[in-house]
Amino acid sequence: MGITVVVALITLCVLIFLMTGTTGLFTKKILIKAYADNGGGLREGAPVQLEGVDIGNVAGIRVAANPPSKATPVEISMRITTKYKESMGKKCTAALTTQGVLGQVFVDLSCTQAKGPPLENGDTLATQSTPQLQDVVRASQSTLQNVNVLVKQLSDILNYVQSGKGSIGKIIYDEELYNRANNTLNQLSNVADEINSPKSTIGQLITNDRLYEKINGAIDNLNNIINQVNNGQGTVGKFLKDPTLYDNANKMVANANMLVGDINAGKGTLGKLAKDPTMANKIDSTVTHLNNITQRLDAGEGSAGKFLRDPAMYDNANKLLVETRDLIKAVRQNPKKYLTIYLKIF
Repeated sequence: MGITVVVALITLCVLIFLMTGTTGLFTKKILIKAYADNGGGLREGAPVQLEGVDIGNVAGIRVAANPPSKATPVEISMRITTKYKESMGKKCTAALTTQGVLGQVFVDLSCTQAKGPPLENGDTLATQSTPQLQDVVRASQSTLQNVNVLVKQLSDILNYVQSGKGSIGKIIYDEELYNRANNTLNQLSNVADEINSPKSTIGQLITNDRLYEKINGAIDNLNNIINQVNNGQGTVGKFLKDPTLYDNANKMVANANMLVGDINAGKGTLGKLAKDPTMANKIDSTVTHLNNITQRLDAGEGSAGKFLRDPAMYDNANKLLVETRDLIKAVRQNPKKYLTIYLKIF
């Protein structure tokens, strides 16, 4: 009876192991290693997966005495099955991954890009760094601190606004500003009423048909003027359409060019005046003489200068003119007195 119970227990244990194991009892296994910077919650017996499929378990975790690199001191030993040997190569990578957010940490092998010979017992895989929950928490702490600072700043801004300070606070809480805005809106409403009213100027511009008719008539008149101009009618139309005006202008320009050419060639009076140095000297001499005469007149020299500058000359001339006028007047009043002719016969 006792032997039967023992055999039954052994059989049950084998069945349980076969049903719960990841690789099977009699499957050939190899031992491989990987080195990581941190165990990150990994435990012995944790599953080893290949692209999400269980292929083994973690056989041991320790801090190696002589790791390949000081940056990866944690040695992870893994016992995996050779069932998927053809899918795994020496270039496979290992990464510590968490099942969900708070799940068990396991080793995930990636061999999609692996090339070369298959894995053998004692091979060491490269480790792919993956962020752990602790790393995420540490990284999020700075973000939370920044968010906390931002929230505090927003709270200060809201308190500042609620106290009625600043432009936004005054806009929200200042009654005087509200009254001004209300008055402005009332004025705008009055303006809108005035515009809608047919009595106002703007209202007449909007609602009065006569203004539309006048504008329409003005546009028609403008179109008629444009048509007349296009037809060559009127002064402007002839100016734009009549070729005679163009010919006359062209002839005038040609004559002007000929005149300028003659002047440049020294022909005619203007040409000689522009090109002949003798004529220029004569004109310069004449201008100099006139300048001298003007200076002498201004200085009061000569008869003309005295006449211009000497008041006695002006007074005598004025007196002579007065006496001559009086004499003529007297002759007209009593001509016999001045025009009597006496004849004496000797």
